[in-house]
Amino acid sequence: MGWMRGMGWRGAFLGVALTLLAAGCTTPQPGPGPGPDAGPEPSSSPSAPPPEPEPEPEPWADRPVVDLRFAVAEDLDTVVGRERILFTPDLPTCELVFRAWPNKPATSVAGNSLVVTEVRLEDRAVGFRDIAAGAPADAPAGTLVEVPLGECAAAGDQIEVELDFQLELGEDTNERVGTSGTEEVAWFATAFPLLAWERGRGWDRGPAVPVTGEMAVSEDFELSLAVAAPSGLDVLSTGTPIGTSDGPDGTTVHRFTSPAVRDVAVSVGEFDVAEREIAGVRVRVAADQGVAAADPSDWLDQIEESTRDLVDLLGPFPFPDLSVTVLSAQTSGIEFPGAIQFGDVDPQGRRGLVAHELAHMWFYGRVGNDQGAHPWIDESFATFAQMVSGGDDLPDAPVVRDGAPPVGAPMSYWTGFRRPSSVYYETVYIRGGAALVAAREQAGRDEFDAALADYLRENAYSLATPEDVEEAFADLPEVLTALREVGALP
Repeated sequence: MGWMRGMGWRGAFLGVALTLLAAGCTTPQPGPGPGPDAGPEPSSSPSAPPPEPEPEPEPWADRPVVDLRFAVAEDLDTVVGRERILFTPDLPTCELVFRAWPNKPATSVAGNSLVVTEVRLEDRAVGFRDIAAGAPADAPAGTLVEVPLGECAAAGDQIEVELDFQLELGEDTNERVGTSGTEEVAWFATAFPLLAWERGRGWDRGPAVPVTGEMAVSEDFELSLAVAAPSGLDVLSTGTPIGTSDGPDGTTVHRFTSPAVRDVAVSVGEFDVAEREIAGVRVRVAADQGVAAADPSDWLDQIEESTRDLVDLLGPFPFPDLSVTVLSAQTSGIEFPGAIQFGDVDPQGRRGLVAHELAHMWFYGRVGNDQGAHPWIDESFATFAQMVSGGDDLPDAPVVRDGAPPVGAPMSYWTGFRRPSSVYYETVYIRGGAALVAAREQAGRDEFDAALADYLRENAYSLATPEDVEEAFADLPEVLTALREVGALP
């Protein structure tokens, strides 16, 4: 998440960023070539055939199948939803667990809520438990919904569940869900009952905390999405648009699909829209009518520049479509698989923000993680990619500081500080990203980038852990030392 409220990362970086973690660490340079009198090159044996290309990673074969439907009210203040899931656990389970993240403190305080109204198993209505799990005391519902199965399911059993729910959207929320008080626009992301299963580990029940940042976890799922919205309004979403049809009562149904995503973001409203193909990706930018800092073509220009730099560093863009919504009620940026919400900022002046949110398409979009337990695995790596791909100079200040908080701490850790969101950002984003930049210089850029490419390939479509990071860089001890010194790895 690029929640840098009102500032670029440069300002927040002062006093925190990069000094190499050991003396004499420079990027290896190629040695001199043969001189003019060196004579012909010695003959060599015939070259071996090129190695077979690495197979492309495939999504989890038994990933959940999610059919999600939203009906947006004419005033854009409320949404009625229905979700149908086919779920095949890889461990025995006696219940289902869903997260209702609009009820977390940062969004609930602005009047947003998600309330599950009915649950059906195999078309039979069943009871469920609504649990606060960090939601404010006055919130209409908790952040955790448990559905007892009645009869426990074995690993490999398919479970069919359907949930009805209602969304209330708060006015001018500077977060992932909300509606505008002045413009005809609404946005809602991570705004459905999110199946909280982690392969090989089971259910995530970590509480929401009052820190600005993500704390969700979800495996990839196959998505079929339908959004019924007032006719004449634009709809942008995660996934590939596959057409529209007439809906009831003056609505148009917009349909999207994706073979593997771990979250969904939707924007509905009166937008100025521009589209461009960038690095093989269809990119749509929609700005609401109150946006003043830049128009959609300006956004596309900066997205194109940043995307090409990131593709050079990280490999092909992970999604065939990217939807970008620019909202006058917001001030920063929030990422989702194949979708980004930006505030009303100048994209060229905030190019670091643009690069950061785009980098999340690889870090959390393609390679997921438990954002509540290990937020650094996506945020530190996204900040690293932002720094390296943008070519930004880094102020000369130490990464390793006595008594500094650990980069690898969970979201719950930061609630103990007077300014929890600021300390979290300065530590996990800035120090974590800077430590990775320093480690890359120490280990050698080519060596680091090769290990990073292996990490992205080996952990695609899964939830990475600190142990996966450690395994990926096992042959580069400089990287592991750097991450241990800032407390990212134990």
